[in-house]
Order: sequence, then C-alpha cells, then structure tokens
Amino acid sequence: MKRLLIAATVLALTAGMGLAQTVRMGTEGAYPPYNFIDDNGEVAGFERELGDELCKRAQLECTWVKNDWDSIIPNLVSSNYDTIMAAMSINEERKAVIAFTQDYLPPAPSSYVALQDGVDLEGGVVAVQTGTVQASHIAETGATLLEFPNIDQVLAAVRNGEADAGFGDHEVLRPFVEDSNDLVFVGEQVNLDEGIGVGLRQSDTELREKFDAAITSMKEDGSLNAMIKKHFGDEAQTYE
Repeated sequence: MKRLLIAATVLALTAGMGLAQTVRMGTEGAYPPYNFIDDNGEVAGFERELGDELCKRAQLECTWVKNDWDSIIPNLVSSNYDTIMAAMSINEERKAVIAFTQDYLPPAPSSYVALQDGVDLEGGVVAVQTGTVQASHIAETGATLLEFPNIDQVLAAVRNGEADAGFGDHEVLRPFVEDSNDLVFVGEQVNLDEGIGVGLRQSDTELREKFDAAITSMKEDGSLNAMIKKHFGDEAQTYE
C-alpha cells in the first residue's frame, strides 16, 4: 500500500466539509459494461457516464482514478481517492469497512458459465473474480474456489480447462456468452446483494448525502432508468 503524504491525509479529513476540492472517483476500468478503458485510455462505460452526471448534479468537480479491484477498498480508506464506482455490490461485510450511498443499480442475479451443460457446479472447480460477492458465495458451497484478478482471467480458466465453470455478475458475463461460440450459461441464477452503490469513507457523510440526493433526482426524473437501458439493454432491471 502506498505511503500517504501529509497533504493527502489533510484532504481526507476535510472531505465533505464544503471546501473547494476535486472529488477523485475510483474505479477498476476492467469490468464492462460497468467500467472499462476506451481506445483513448480514458475510463468509460455506464459508471463513467453516471458518475459524471452525479457530480454535475451535486455541483462537484470530479476526476477519475483507476485502481485494481483487489486493493480498491484499502486505497479508498487510505484516501488515495474519495469514492468507489466499480460495480461494487452493497453487503454487510463491506458496510463494516466503508459507507455506501443508496443503490444506483437494483439487485441483479449472478450466473454460471461453462463450455457445456452438465458440469458439476456443487463439487467442481468454479472460477470467480477475487474479492467479489460471488467469491464469498462459492467459498460457502462445496465447490473448489479458484480466484483471479479480473473477469477475463476467469473466463480464460474456463476455456483452458482449469475451471469447470465461472461465476459472476450476469450482465457482465452476458456479452461474453453472446459474442462467443463456446461459452454457455448453466445452472440457476443466484441473487447475492443489495444492489450496487457508490462506496465512500465512513467519515464522509456530507459527500455521501450529496451523491444520495443526486441519485434520488435521477431516479425521480427517469434519467437513471434511461441510462441503465442504454448500457445494459431494454431487458435490464430498472427502478419503478
């Protein structure tokens, strides 16, 4: 973990106090369509568009920071950025460490993928992305858990026979399955989370309230539903 400078610590202590500052939005940049790096080397995807709109409505100046998934919470707590927008599911384990806004995506199912039907999901080897709710779920089953830093490596493990199946967010896996000639969905979908929200340090209550208000306004005027459909398709789960 990077050593913090005194200035960074001071900035963290003053976050949410209404001072002129740039809010640093942390994301993974490797989880399309939620977030990815485009051809220009910029953060793109649903969460980039949503995050920029939330910052606009909250009257905040924001910039984007890319961070690997396995250290994304520690680096938020250490003030290397101020928020996490990285398809992070809200659950009790994470709420013990960081705070969340209300969800900006409803709870969504997780799915298994494999090269063929009939694979052993209960006692076989299942690949997941490390540090996810899917990893926690598989760890509690009879399957052998195989963890990887990103979803591309999860699917590579399925294809090379290292894993019997992969398990992840259905909307992330869906385009990979649809665009392939080998991957198929198998087994039943599983619901694991409370939706996806913006992660923040527990001390940043004012900043959380500003993002909460912006999310509420987008739900009320229908723009959040429109953005969800734009990135995830007309069949995606939206807000009533």
